[in-house]
Amino acid sequence: MALIKSISGIRGTIGGRAGEALTPVDVVKFAAAFGTWVLKTTGNNTIVVGRDARISGEMVNKLVCATLQGLGINIIDVGLSTTPTVEMAVPDMKAGGGIILTASHNPKQWNALKLLNEKGEFISDEEGKLVLEIAEKEAFEFAQVTELGSYKNDNTTLEKHIQAILALPLVDVKAIQEKNFSIAIDCVNSTGGIAVPMLLEALGVKTVEKLFCEPDGNFPHNPEPLPENLREISKVIEKGKFDLGIVVDPDVDRLALINEDGSMFGEEYTLVAVADYILQNQKGNTVSNLSSTRALRDVTEKAGGDYYAAAVGEVNVVNMMKARNAVIGGEGNGGIIYPELHYGRDALVGIALFLTHLAKSGLSMTRLRATYPGYFISKNKIELTPEVNVDEVLVQMQERYAKQPINTIDGVKIEFGKEWVHLRKSNTEPIIRIYAESDSNATADHLANKIIADIKEIISVKA
Repeated sequence: MALIKSISGIRGTIGGRAGEALTPVDVVKFAAAFGTWVLKTTGNNTIVVGRDARISGEMVNKLVCATLQGLGINIIDVGLSTTPTVEMAVPDMKAGGGIILTASHNPKQWNALKLLNEKGEFISDEEGKLVLEIAEKEAFEFAQVTELGSYKNDNTTLEKHIQAILALPLVDVKAIQEKNFSIAIDCVNSTGGIAVPMLLEALGVKTVEKLFCEPDGNFPHNPEPLPENLREISKVIEKGKFDLGIVVDPDVDRLALINEDGSMFGEEYTLVAVADYILQNQKGNTVSNLSSTRALRDVTEKAGGDYYAAAVGEVNVVNMMKARNAVIGGEGNGGIIYPELHYGRDALVGIALFLTHLAKSGLSMTRLRATYPGYFISKNKIELTPEVNVDEVLVQMQERYAKQPINTIDGVKIEFGKEWVHLRKSNTEPIIRIYAESDSNATADHLANKIIADIKEIISVKA
């Protein structure tokens, strides 16, 4: 059993003892804390609630909504939805905040309360700490019986989201229709099974092979859209006559694409391809996090823009995008943030922009992918004993490579020409995560292993 309290919300496994997992007691406690924070900071007593299709969703939804009503908060329940849809609904409905009930790519035994401010964006580090403090102190007071909040359902938000996507100047429905794409989709039996077919129909795509589109929360495979979890759709595409495959995670904020031959387009290249299309039509800057591929920087600079790297985490990417006036940004996990629509990772707008790009390019998926720089990321971690001072190890690594360009806004990122290594410590256990990128898997692995050897040498000297 697990319960993780973080600045962006509370996440845990269902069942077990209070305080040790995401039990009804914990759901009520943290919903009350967030509701209290919204009332104190905004004076707005309306909150939007939506959820993905995981098995525990209905139960957690009832607990959250009842708790917030108990605080005197009016609930707009948008039901089965997507994370980006709820993000857009909060400001559209002039609410004081939002809660998305989803554990994103985590397996079905997990659920979470993801917390949004009045702009429909994830709350900041500082705001998250205040919510956790309210929860810890149980500093909430419930309303009298005559002041309880109201509750209403609203099933219009997904359609509004799709219509807003269709209205974007760079989404060309006619171009997509004329290509008559044949597409296979895997929506992991969550709300993407509702949203993605709706979007594709609105875009004029007539041939759609649906895999795992029943929103019952019974994930047929690990729901994180990584190559090792996408073998079934890959085989379907390989045997059939499809132009591409589309895969989303349970809350539809990550987008993975599959080539016409069943091979992976690469989740790192979802953002690269969409950014390429945006930059062809609009001069500007881009942002991704420090652990994302250098290919975005290459594409951006080729188009005459500036690339900026943010600390890992959606809220950090969004803040950097605003500071640098970026026209497109996101994360290398398939997260597209297109500010023309809203400041949140959104697989639906990513699908519409990518299909427009593919249609206008006149290329197949494999040929389009070949137009981008070829980089490979090696993802590793080194487990340390509890007595090791991880921060000190990172400082020594920084000193050891002081002659190289170094970024320390989130761990230590060291650049070696077009290669890089990013070292980040875990906040919950003595682990250093080590990401390395190069122009081949073998070279990236070699670079990562060299850094791991350096870390072990530093530790052994200390011992």
